[in-house]
Amino acid sequence: MKRTLVRYRTKPEKTQENQRLIEKVFEELHAKSPKGLRYLALRLADGTFVHFVSVEEGAPSVTAMGAFRTFQDGIKERCAEPPQAEEATIVGNYRMLDA
Repeated sequence: MKRTLVRYRTKPEKTQENQRLIEKVFEELHAKSPKGLRYLALRLADGTFVHFVSVEEGAPSVTAMGAFRTFQDGIKERCAEPPQAEEATIVGNYRMLDA
């Protein structure tokens, strides 16, 4: 299973637009319900967004979804700090993520 954490900060005037685009991704996820894919997005008070993606081997990637491609279009223009992605390892988990 591959886990990735992505963090970036949006420009203040673009924060709401970015959130709206992320919400569309979740609408598509709920509609299609792809197996083996887990996805979490958080918005912090300063306009920072944190995304956590967990993908089982052979599962579809969130990047293949139409709403995600729309979200990625113009991401550079929405960001004050560009996205930084890193592979993540869960060290502890108390009822937050499924095992």
